[in-house]
Amino acid sequence: MPRPSSSSQPPLGSLALIAAIVAAGAGVFAYTAGWLSPHRLTPTKLVDAFAPPGGPALGHRRNHAKGICFTGVFESNGSGAELSRAQVFTRAQYPAVGRFNLGTPDPNEPDAKVRVRGMGLQISTPDGEVWRSAMIDLPFFPVATPQAFYEMLRMSGSKDPDAKKNFAAAHPEFAVFGAWAKSAPWTASYAEEPYHSLNSFIFVDNAGAEHAVRWSLLPSAPVVPISDDDLAKLGPNHLEQEIGDRVAKAPQRWTMAVTIANPGDQTADPSKAWPEGRRTVEVGTLVARQIEPERDGPCRDINFDPTILPNGIKVSDDPFPAARSSAYAKSYDLRTSEAKDYPYRQQTAAGEKP
Repeated sequence: MPRPSSSSQPPLGSLALIAAIVAAGAGVFAYTAGWLSPHRLTPTKLVDAFAPPGGPALGHRRNHAKGICFTGVFESNGSGAELSRAQVFTRAQYPAVGRFNLGTPDPNEPDAKVRVRGMGLQISTPDGEVWRSAMIDLPFFPVATPQAFYEMLRMSGSKDPDAKKNFAAAHPEFAVFGAWAKSAPWTASYAEEPYHSLNSFIFVDNAGAEHAVRWSLLPSAPVVPISDDDLAKLGPNHLEQEIGDRVAKAPQRWTMAVTIANPGDQTADPSKAWPEGRRTVEVGTLVARQIEPERDGPCRDINFDPTILPNGIKVSDDPFPAARSSAYAKSYDLRTSEAKDYPYRQQTAAGEKP
């Protein structure tokens, strides 16, 4: 066998260049992981901050841990096509998978103790695109930045009697959330709740023009207020039982309303609602047709990452979607690695999932 020529050996300069590239890549990875900046907010820090005093519920999402799956369709009426080239806004029906949930890290938390309710949603289109969204029933977010959200989580678990007062003084927008939590009506059904994107996104139309938007899912079911005490009397898992019974009788619907920002409206702070009078376009209807328990349902393994967007929708300058995406990915990795700890239905017959 002939000896390799000297030209097959990389010169020292090339080796040095490769080493520099590897070192730079490692440095970027270390920076994003927070290793070179111990005070920097990282996905791990954010996810860990959700854990209750007894530790996280293994095998579950680290937040919004209590939930139930649904399947149905998104009936696009075609009106959204003027704002975005995404196929989901072409008039048609598209399959949807979603998850009603409560904003708690405890999957066993009684319904009446959780103020925030949410919906994760995935809509798929024939061109292979997927649109995922994670929405809550608040009309605005409690705080203005991901760092403030992390501090809010730390405050909620603090034993310092002045923690909440000090946090509220440093983040005055939090008082608006407090007022909403005290005055907004409770309901006894997921079907009676609106669900809001809160974060701003950019719709791109066929001409390439960009439109800053937020969207909401507005319920067709009439809202029937109930006190938290009366909700508690209905049972700790009433919401899941009620939505299952309600959908079994008839599909439940929400109108998707897209609100377009005016020039000059800020898009980076979800704690501030846009002024009244902004143009709103109703682009379709979400229809929930079937409810399934999460333990065996189609939403179980979906990561409702709000940055998974079809061509024609993109993120804005709002920092939350990127922070949520990284935290969701961390949570997903943790819960999937803990699959053995998830309380699947006990096997009772041949062929059933353990």
